[in-house]
Amino acid sequence: MEKLTFVYPANARLASRAHVGVVASGDLEVLLEPAAGAESHVTVTTSVEGFGAVWKSVLDRFFAHFTAAAAVEINDFGATPGLVRLRLEQASEAVQS
Repeated sequence: MEKLTFVYPANARLASRAHVGVVASGDLEVLLEPAAGAESHVTVTTSVEGFGAVWKSVLDRFFAHFTAAAAVEINDFGATPGLVRLRLEQASEAVQS
């Protein structure tokens, strides 16, 4: 297991929480909740070690458009980068509804 952390600037408040996905073979869950301050803090716990640069790339692209201050917890069990992006988008849509 590997634990990665990332921080992104934020300029908006998040009003609600979201939980999407499940931790199972080849999948992941994303928990998104409001955070105090002007940053988003992301913690990734993954069963696949050595892919920090890939995680950073996917998260950089997502947080270029998602600017709310959020505490994000991602629990991964071997999901592909495309699925990671999908779950992040689902979580962001859930908090904007």
